[in-house]
Amino acid sequence: MLIPLRLSAQTDEQLMLRAARGNDRAFEELYNRHARRLQGFFARRLGSDADLAPDFMHDTFLRLYAARANYREGRGFKPWLYTIAYNLCKNHFRRQFTMVHSDRDEPAQEGDIELDLDADILHSALREVLSQLPQPYAILFSLHYEEELTIPQIAQIVALPEGTVKSRLHKTMTIIKKQLKQYESK
Repeated sequence: MLIPLRLSAQTDEQLMLRAARGNDRAFEELYNRHARRLQGFFARRLGSDADLAPDFMHDTFLRLYAARANYREGRGFKPWLYTIAYNLCKNHFRRQFTMVHSDRDEPAQEGDIELDLDADILHSALREVLSQLPQPYAILFSLHYEEELTIPQIAQIVALPEGTVKSRLHKTMTIIKKQLKQYESK
């Protein structure tokens, strides 16, 4: 006779299979494993709307629970969970875009909405990368790319040689490009 593994010892996929068959304790274990991290995902993605993160996290799990019977063996759990989360973010940004642009004379085209959503997601990701940069690099980026100051002006402001400013800006851009590589057009 096989002794079943404790829920905490099972993989996410095993737990999801159990949840798909009606085991609510298995679903609760998945929630306990992933809720905090998923809430952090929403806090980062929603930026100024980070207060919505707990609501979005709960909504994701509610949708997952409602669709649990559709889960099939061999399907990765995390990709499914984060697909739901990503779609919630995308819909949120789409609704915001629609509300902001609802006073336009002409209706927005679907392609315009997708481009603006992609731009919003990219800007959100860039803000996240910039917030993780060491402060001296973030300041140089801001002075050069946001305030549009020249290298000599920045060198004067921060009391560094121009070569050092150029080098640090290059390093900053290398870091940013590496972090944002997933957003490159294929």
